Amino acid sequence: MITTDFHDGSPCWLDLGAADPAATIGFYAAVLGWEQRSAGPDSGGYTFCTLEGRIVAAVGPESPGTPPRWTVYFETPDADSTARSVQLAGGTVRGGPMDVGAQGRLVHLTDPLGAEFAAWQPGARAGLEAVDLPGTLCWLELCTSSARDSVEFYRTLFEWDVQRTPMSGDENGRYTLIGTGGAERMHGGIVELSGEQLAAMGGTPYWHPVFAVSDADAAGEAVGASGGQVSMGPLDAPGVGRLAVCRDPWDAEFVLLHPEG
Repeated sequence: MITTDFHDGSPCWLDLGAADPAATIGFYAAVLGWEQRSAGPDSGGYTFCTLEGRIVAAVGPESPGTPPRWTVYFETPDADSTARSVQLAGGTVRGGPMDVGAQGRLVHLTDPLGAEFAAWQPGARAGLEAVDLPGTLCWLELCTSSARDSVEFYRTLFEWDVQRTPMSGDENGRYTLIGTGGAERMHGGIVELSGEQLAAMGGTPYWHPVFAVSDADAAGEAVGASGGQVSMGPLDAPGVGRLAVCRDPWDAEFVLLHPEG
């Protein structure tokens, strides 16, 4: 589960670059009930997405040439050290490290297989203010070409616990759980995809967020009614819950999940 008592390696922030931030937030408002709040006059249009007044994500202007994908941030005690570690392990620093006023220090990164992510060194802002509730982030998934290579890379950066488990519906598939602090602190999973599967998803590995919902079917209907697409489901995943893989109107992928129990 994802929590807000962040520590080294915890997912702590989530944002999306958008060609039309207002329309993008409007879409997620229809699906997840989000509202919006400006990050301030000097933020360049960066906008907080809120639920009952608490920040659950953010949307900002897109960077030219960047595909429409959510970016997940992991906490680090030292963004500069993390950037150096990424480079030594074969990854790339795309931007930063840089200070965000007194809020913290960030760096945008790409792993050796091509998945983009970011690291956040907290200052005044620790991270998201609500998670693991309906309408908020409850899980993360890395879709990649090699689970083994991905685990090896990320464990050079963060002290993640790793647990491999059979993938529901595929007797030959394996799902790699990742987290910080044992079975109770697993915050995501790694899915290994074939080259053909990745090509259908844009060609490179990527992270996508999983948002909790109280009704996956109703939320999926809201996706379609608001101009998005449900590309898989809703379907029941034993031991997990009822889920739907979706794309927003600008093709950013995310998952809706009504957790089992």
